[in-house]
Amino acid sequence: MLVGSDWSRYAACVSVPDDLFVEGAEQNRAKAVCGGCPVRTECLAQALDHRIEHGVWGGMTERERRALLRRRPAVSSWLALLEAARHEHDRQTCRAIAG
Repeated sequence: MLVGSDWSRYAACVSVPDDLFVEGAEQNRAKAVCGGCPVRTECLAQALDHRIEHGVWGGMTERERRALLRRRPAVSSWLALLEAARHEHDRQTCRAIAG
């Protein structure tokens, strides 16, 4: 886990941040940048925890983030929730591989 904004220097978009603040169909290209990003979880949590309204963050558009926030209004720390989900996913993947 990277604390604060330390994660941002490892982001896949670090060299093209303006490309993530687009509208319409261009958002799909912006979201593709996030696909293999090593700090996608931290980025999405930053946007959700701080209610950032514009741009693609962590592979989600502002519309997608608003919908998620409406579905889960009681979440107090998106970083904790997303990291727990990532840990569980990794654990299940390891189990499946170990067979």
